[in-house]
Amino acid sequence: MTTIGIIIGSTRPGRVGPQVAEWIQKTAGGREDAAFEVVDIADYRLPLFDEPRSPRMGVYEHDHTRAWSARIAGLDGFVFVTPEYNRSIPAALKNAIDFVYNEWNNKAAGFVGYGSNVSGARAVDHLRHIAGAVQLAAVPTQLHLSLQADFEQFATFRPAERHEAALQQMLTEVITWTDALAPLRQA
Repeated sequence: MTTIGIIIGSTRPGRVGPQVAEWIQKTAGGREDAAFEVVDIADYRLPLFDEPRSPRMGVYEHDHTRAWSARIAGLDGFVFVTPEYNRSIPAALKNAIDFVYNEWNNKAAGFVGYGSNVSGARAVDHLRHIAGAVQLAAVPTQLHLSLQADFEQFATFRPAERHEAALQQMLTEVITWTDALAPLRQA
């Protein structure tokens, strides 16, 4: 069965990303076309990129990199949950992506951004460019969650009902594209 990783892109104390990831997993739970697993980059405690070789080589010196590599390699596609920090993604998410390369290739990715002014839109835009650089296929549908409208007191996630239809559409795209890319991953 296709397995989609829901990647929590923030490691900051007090972050709301885990609430969003749990909502995605719960919403996706009724689907029979894929399994969904939450992947919290904070659990991997990745330092700033410290491998002596390019990730394209796939030869890793450190245990933390090998653990991260195995986790990403074991997933077929992704949904990234990212806040917007200073008009981009958190450094921890960029660092986690940069740690490996081949493990991302020929998989599909969907994006859920959240933030204040533009609900994470600029972060998602930057993440789309980064995804292309590691050969992730970015699906067209994306979600933008407002810290003012979709969170009570900026802290407790209460998504507007309209987001569920967009989420289901995005998940369908991620699964369909992931399955379509399977022959390239197997080659």
